[in-house]
Amino acid sequence: MVWSEKLKLNKQLLRSVADAGYLAPKEIQLKTLSRIIGGQDVIAVGPDGCGKTTTYILAVLNRLKHTSEGVPRVLILVPDKESVLDVISRFEQLNKNKPALIVGLYATPGTESQMNALADGADIVVATPDRARAIYLKLGLNLNKIELLIIDDAELIVKQGLQLPVAELANSITKCQHLVFTTVVHDRLNKMMAPFMKNPAIVEVEELGESKLETYPQVLYHLPNFGTKLNLLNLFMQDEELFTKTVVFVNTRQTAEKVYKRLQNRQKNSVAILNSWSVEFENIKEIAEFRELSQIRTLIVTDETIGSTRLNEIPFLIHFELPAEKEIFIDRIINHKTRSGDETLAISFVTDLELGMVRKIEQATGQKIPVGELPAELLIEKEKKNPEPEEKQSSKKKTTEPVAGEAFHQKKPENAKTYNYSSGLKAKMNNKRKH
Repeated sequence: MVWSEKLKLNKQLLRSVADAGYLAPKEIQLKTLSRIIGGQDVIAVGPDGCGKTTTYILAVLNRLKHTSEGVPRVLILVPDKESVLDVISRFEQLNKNKPALIVGLYATPGTESQMNALADGADIVVATPDRARAIYLKLGLNLNKIELLIIDDAELIVKQGLQLPVAELANSITKCQHLVFTTVVHDRLNKMMAPFMKNPAIVEVEELGESKLETYPQVLYHLPNFGTKLNLLNLFMQDEELFTKTVVFVNTRQTAEKVYKRLQNRQKNSVAILNSWSVEFENIKEIAEFRELSQIRTLIVTDETIGSTRLNEIPFLIHFELPAEKEIFIDRIINHKTRSGDETLAISFVTDLELGMVRKIEQATGQKIPVGELPAELLIEKEKKNPEPEEKQSSKKKTTEPVAGEAFHQKKPENAKTYNYSSGLKAKMNNKRKH
């Protein structure tokens, strides 16, 4: 049997794997399972469908003993309710021979039923980070015996802004093995993992689609934030000789307005919006009209204002933001006109949070997108920190002056307490007052 030859799994689990139809281990399982069984912290990076979830389920089931202890030993954090239910169903598929109590924690009205389920006993807890943290703070989730902390789809957890609950839960566990599964690793994810991942093994697999789609030439620019995206776009558009005709794709009207106003400051009347919703903006009704108008160099397009349209014979297609669905992006960059004279270049601006979509696009198109070098003159904007709430700011500034309208009066000097007498001294003073 291929599984028994490659990996050290117990006999019951080998039978379950065979019954489930898994004929042979995938690349990510071959590269990670032996490390996980050996107790090492692991960061596993791979595209959707490469076998990440099956990998840690096999590791967990191989680790658990035959008898259930009823106290959580494994905590698995996933992005949403759907992921919780999917992971539990996958456990049930492979865990037919051993008793293991599995409890799912996710957002529902109230927490009583989930806390009761934990009180009845749980070996494995599959949860969203925010719900796990909420129940932990209510003393409903026992982390004292956790041996294995698993974070699945870590890039989506970061995208949802759930780094703080993950960090708090990880810091509340005294000592355990940590496994992180993700489609991509970037700075924000590294920042979340740094406090609890100690010298992890990083395992990466790449599985591109078997068929390679015929697309326009592509280049990708990895940028830190929205402001730097605007700076790079503005820098490109200043080169009027090169960027003669450019379509800029954005996701929302709000972004379209920001891009339009930034470019309009420099390009004046050479910027337009496809099917504009306001008389404030220069309007273009069709892509064909944009091709013909020599004075309009840049056309801003939102997802809601364009369908499946041929974009050939336009020199530059810039995705200022990646669309929510990879199929939309791929439809725009497919080279329907394959003659060599068509020199359209597809450029993508992406931040850390969009790298996951880039991997999905690469997997679907069967090709890696080359990464471009940022221009030396590009201004990198700093990340804007959220300002402190006004209430907190005001609470720091204390004043000794009375406020109009408040019940306030200045104490007389003889009544002002600027001392702290002992009880014995107070008794002597009271006796003197009586005489």
